[in-house]
Amino acid sequence: MRYFVELSYHGKNYHGWQIQPNEISVQEIIEKALSLLLKQEISIVGCGRTDSGVHASQFFFHFDIDATIDKRKLKFKLNSFLPKDIAIFRITRVQEDAHARFSAVSRSYQYRISLVKNVFENDLSLQLSENHLDIDKMNRAALLLMDYIDFKSFSKNKTDVKTFDCTISEAFWEREGENLTFHISANRFLRNMVRAIVGTLLEVGKNRMSIHEFKSVIELRDRTRAGASAKAKGLYLTKVSYPNEIFIE
Repeated sequence: MRYFVELSYHGKNYHGWQIQPNEISVQEIIEKALSLLLKQEISIVGCGRTDSGVHASQFFFHFDIDATIDKRKLKFKLNSFLPKDIAIFRITRVQEDAHARFSAVSRSYQYRISLVKNVFENDLSLQLSENHLDIDKMNRAALLLMDYIDFKSFSKNKTDVKTFDCTISEAFWEREGENLTFHISANRFLRNMVRAIVGTLLEVGKNRMSIHEFKSVIELRDRTRAGASAKAKGLYLTKVSYPNEIFIE
């Protein structure tokens, strides 16, 4: 039987989601906990892979087991066993062919910026002065993203993907008080794509790049033309959507 698990994690102490040699990852911590609690070797498959230091307020993984489990009891035990920076929300049985990564129909990210020095947000957002940013200009540039599907310019080099095509359904900046958040949703994302987009939009906001130049960056399909990737600590995976029919109970 296959189960989906919904969770969140604070990424500061982890070298991303995916298991890495000689580095601690969220996947490794959870696999060890599940294997111990279920008394058998358990492998899990995540809905994606976040980079080192990136956070997730909603994430999913699936695992298989040849037994019916008490979902509520397992959730309680996992939350008691896992470190305080990983939280399990829900365990759900799904169809046997449901896949945490490939069954997802959309994903949403947020990139969070504090416009003032905030000692409580230092590990959770990028801190910049509002005097350095033209937010309206950044929003006008962000709208251009929905006119394209090829985002090779914002992809990590030497990646093994077969296509750089993504369909972006929303991309905008929102200010609330002294906090600035970039929202972006798409059917899929390339490695490092959101951080590269944010870093390039910040170049626009700092008037180091025009909107026309931002458009050219997309069209040239050349990562070296885009801005530097924004720091990982401000990035959150916030929503992963699946077809309702894959869930059983």
